[in-house]
Amino acid sequence: MKALCFCFQVHQALRLRQYRFFDIGNEHYYYDDYTNENIIRKLADTCYLPANAVLLDLLIALKGKFKISFSISGLALDQFELYAPEVIESFQKLATTGYVEFLSETDSHSLVSLKNKAEFIKQIETHSQRIEDLFGQKPQVFKNTELIYSDSIGETIAELGFHGILAEGAQHILKWKSPNYLYCNSISPKLKVLMRNCKFSNDIAWGFNFDGGLTTERFVANLNQLDEKEQIVNIFLNYETIGGYQSKETGIFDFLRYLPETVIRDSEFKFAKVSEIVSNYQAVSKIQIPVPIACVDKEQDLSPLLGNHIQNEALNKLYELNASIVKINDARLNKDWRFLQASDHFYFMCTKPFTNNNIHNNPFSSPYEAFINYMNILSDFKICLKEKDIPKITSTSES
Repeated sequence: MKALCFCFQVHQALRLRQYRFFDIGNEHYYYDDYTNENIIRKLADTCYLPANAVLLDLLIALKGKFKISFSISGLALDQFELYAPEVIESFQKLATTGYVEFLSETDSHSLVSLKNKAEFIKQIETHSQRIEDLFGQKPQVFKNTELIYSDSIGETIAELGFHGILAEGAQHILKWKSPNYLYCNSISPKLKVLMRNCKFSNDIAWGFNFDGGLTTERFVANLNQLDEKEQIVNIFLNYETIGGYQSKETGIFDFLRYLPETVIRDSEFKFAKVSEIVSNYQAVSKIQIPVPIACVDKEQDLSPLLGNHIQNEALNKLYELNASIVKINDARLNKDWRFLQASDHFYFMCTKPFTNNNIHNNPFSSPYEAFINYMNILSDFKICLKEKDIPKITSTSES
């Protein structure tokens, strides 16, 4: 059987407010609530709610012939709970169909897999429990932030009992191999590795702006041109593509509405959830990836996230605080700690000229402004940690 696996990433950055040098030590609230609420409310109306409504109709009508998977970040869930709880309810309706799967990821949508194994595991366990509480599913497959993957990251995921992990189908890794097979981790072969098909994913992400626009017929015709032996196509893309990056006027909702029917009618492909791919297919070989890859940019590496000295400086200074966070274990500081780890903050510091910051709604006019703003906040956060770490001195008076 040929399988078509659709997995959508749902994530929105938690944007920081303009934080000046003179705020350090005086103002301990770091977030731009107005902007965050406006963005979530806009996307709820243009993307999440209408797209989920289309999917719900399809899932009910096609009765198991159409299946889909989601990876929803902890930061997205936080903002839905604050600003648009009906979005969570709409995802819960999808879950009740039995044809939707929810994956685990890092709760903070962070880069912690590159810095601290204990914190990495903690975030995964937190997020997995949250998904189980909200959607009644214990995740079996893991998706790291921006599809960051390496052999050692996969080894950790296998240790946690996951059966599969998503990874970018990076050409410099695959070389002559195809992403349209199931692979396994080179250290822990029991962990299956699903490689993203970049071409088919990007056709949906950007294909509505070129060559007359993408149609379901054209998409399925391209599927049918694949080699007969290639039996798995993994489509991983941002959910905000539907109604967000690609507006309703492009025809993206019609594409979503009619694609399942066209695939079923005109191809040999069957829709499958990620865990079904892992369970029903055998890995053809190990995939060796000693250096982390990602799906952030065309180089398919970490350069948009950690490609310059200011990004590395900010990330290193952040994780130097990990031991203090664990020691102090203060509820408010733990919350700030979660939010400050989000990968978006480091992406906003990217100096690569061809990186499309508009897609990520970069609120800063330059990467250096993003860096200074973040480091100002981190300086105040360190002050708060030190204040909490000072032993309280109690005095007794003689009676």
